[in-house]
Amino acid sequence: MSSISVPTPASASLEDESSVRRSGLVALCFYALIVGMVTSFGAFVLRSLMGLFHNAFFLGKFSFIYDANVFDATAPWGPWIILAPVLGGLVVVWLVETFAPEARGHGVPEVMDAIYYKAGRVRMVVIFIKSLASALSIGCGASVGREGPIIQVGSGIGSTLGRVFRLPTWQTITLVAAGAGAGIAATFNTPLGGVMFALELMLPEVSSRTFLPVVIATGASTYFGWLFFGFQPAFLVPVTGLPESSFASSISFFPFYIILGVLCGVAAAAFVQLLAWMETLFEEKIPGNAYTSNIIGMTCVGVLIYVMQRTTGHGQVDGVGYATIQAVLTGQISLGWLLAVLFAAKLLATTLSLGSGASGGIFSPSLFMGATLGGSLGSLLQLMWPGMGVNSVMLAVIGMAAVVGSGTGAAMTGILMIFEMTRDYAAVVPSIVAVAIALGIRRTLSYENIYTIKLAWRGHHIPRERHSHMFMIRHAGDVMMPVRGIVTEAELIDATAAARGGDEGYLVVRDGGRIAGLAQVGGTVDPDEVTITRDFIVTRSNAFIRDVMSRMSHSPRKPKLAIVADRPGVPRPEDVLGVVTRETIADTIIADLSK
Repeated sequence: MSSISVPTPASASLEDESSVRRSGLVALCFYALIVGMVTSFGAFVLRSLMGLFHNAFFLGKFSFIYDANVFDATAPWGPWIILAPVLGGLVVVWLVETFAPEARGHGVPEVMDAIYYKAGRVRMVVIFIKSLASALSIGCGASVGREGPIIQVGSGIGSTLGRVFRLPTWQTITLVAAGAGAGIAATFNTPLGGVMFALELMLPEVSSRTFLPVVIATGASTYFGWLFFGFQPAFLVPVTGLPESSFASSISFFPFYIILGVLCGVAAAAFVQLLAWMETLFEEKIPGNAYTSNIIGMTCVGVLIYVMQRTTGHGQVDGVGYATIQAVLTGQISLGWLLAVLFAAKLLATTLSLGSGASGGIFSPSLFMGATLGGSLGSLLQLMWPGMGVNSVMLAVIGMAAVVGSGTGAAMTGILMIFEMTRDYAAVVPSIVAVAIALGIRRTLSYENIYTIKLAWRGHHIPRERHSHMFMIRHAGDVMMPVRGIVTEAELIDATAAARGGDEGYLVVRDGGRIAGLAQVGGTVDPDEVTITRDFIVTRSNAFIRDVMSRMSHSPRKPKLAIVADRPGVPRPEDVLGVVTRETIADTIIADLSK
């Protein structure tokens, strides 16, 4: 006996997705504005706490004022300064182990993990613990950066806001990415770099609905950051430090940029692998607990700081290291051998700090290593060819972009940020050459970057490319299945039996003058087991597959079919041109990805 399965009827109409999307985008942009404003305030609080702890540990005074771009007076404690990173580190370990293990390390991997594996969820407690732990780590001398903490703080603010307003997952993730970009923008006064950071590393989808909130958040964060920190760039490069744009882009200089790119690529790969090795060493190989590991690692860092104080007059490798970077960019430190020593010392100090449990970022150490490595090469070339015009400042700027861009995998971020931080357009073209070479070398030597290698150990792989595939721009009319005819429910069994074994397609089931549903026919379809699908959406032949997928996903009944009809309003059975199913969409995706 034949049977017809009849699901519960559902109304089908042309939904105005554009109006829903506009209202949703306006609200999302408003939330992004809040994220940017709060993140800039978070950056101010973080810097103030850094100043408080730095002044207490290194100068023995109570003050929130601290200019990281200027060298301090030598700490009055003598060799006892070795204990500063140790004492602060113990408190950091207690905070992290007790309240928020996610705050350990440089933070960005945890944000990426939240985006791709936790539906954008970043716990609120991370915002406070990361701020306090990182400020303490940096203030007591651990060789870490301040951008990683504010990235995680900004992302936590976006995640919290998304949960408070019960936003869909994609909107929460967008706010998380916007918070990350806002953190970069507030820390370095680089709004374009913040946007590009979010696009290159954070956003799984790049579209107007995700791009605009990120731009608004980074713009707001930069603007309010001006109120706290002023308009000046992160680093000042003297006008005479770099050659004119036409001179810097001369073909005779390109071999030097290529050499620097190779060196920076090797340095970035060494940074990635040494940090991974240090984290494994301290977490798994050294007996004892997290406190034991921290004491060992921070003692080594303290010794390095003391040695630097005794030999150069300043700690050099402690904290964010901006004072040393500024000294390189102004030519105050230009000896090639000294710059090479500072590069090696910073590499060791940073990997020891993060490996043994400090909380802080890797962006600032990467800038430090790029500046010293590039400056060292520039000094050597200037010594070999004094009339060539190459100098340590020029290659230091380019080296900063190359190490950051290759180590993080965010090439465009590195280039844009260096331009914004130095405000020197002459460095852009050389930076593009050096970053491209460095990124290729680093990927050859270390497939994972500084952010993804930790996640890869957990089996949480992050996609390298986030772009719109070609199937997204196909139209519904390009992939729809044909309509075999129009029948009533009474005629359905005979029509299905007649079409059995032929080409697969769909019958439009008529109920008077309206569409009652669709039934699959042809191929191996059994006429005795025919199902009428009554849940569907209606789309047009020129609609993009991306929009069809979105509407099918967001419809409460999760329909498996989309009727293609170009007639305005509710279509009649004779207006149906074809049918798009989830299976045809999947086949289109597979076919396009295999080309």
